[in-house]
Amino acid sequence: MRQKQYCDFDGDLSTPRQRSIRINGFSTCLRLEEIYWKIIEALADRESMTVGKLLSRWAVEMDLACDVIRNFTGYVRVVCVV
Repeated sequence: MRQKQYCDFDGDLSTPRQRSIRINGFSTCLRLEEIYWKIIEALADRESMTVGKLLSRWAVEMDLACDVIRNFTGYVRVVCVV
């Protein structure tokens, strides 16, 4: 049998977690897998801002995008991967 090539990771990283956050003054909840929260926290730390402020920035950028994006959570996942 072959060694694990793509699924050799801590399973907790794929566990969804819901967080209440404030985006541009509005309270909301986002449900993302733990790996995405870790990426968001690292990016926020790198930018010297809170997770809420970073996500607020992304929400504004999404609103200003030329394409219509209807799913903010999906948008957040793509930003994390890119």
